[in-house]
Amino acid sequence: MTEFTEKVITVIRAIPEGKVMTYGQVAAEAGSPRAARQVVRILHSMSAPYKLPWHRVIGGKGELRLPDGETLEEQLFLLAAEGVEVTGRRYVDLERYGYRT
Repeated sequence: MTEFTEKVITVIRAIPEGKVMTYGQVAAEAGSPRAARQVVRILHSMSAPYKLPWHRVIGGKGELRLPDGETLEEQLFLLAAEGVEVTGRRYVDLERYGYRT
C-alpha cells in the first residue's frame, strides 16, 4: 500500500458521523490536492476491506456522484441515518455538513 493510500484511509476514517468531505478535500488532506480521482479509486477498492465510511465522501459541489441504483440508495440511507439532509436526492449543503480539519 502506498503512503498516499494510507493517508487517504486515515482521513476518511476521521470524518465524524453526520459530516461529509469532498474527494478533493480528502486528497488535499492526504497530501496530494490534485488526486481526487485517486481517492475515488481508493474508496472503490478499500471501503469494504477497511470498513471505511465511504458514504461520507461526496463530489466537490456537494453532489452525490453515484448513479441511480442500489448503492446510491444505500448512501442516501446511511447519510439520513446520521442526520445529513440530502436535497433532491443529490445535494448536501457543504456549509452545514462539510467537515474541516
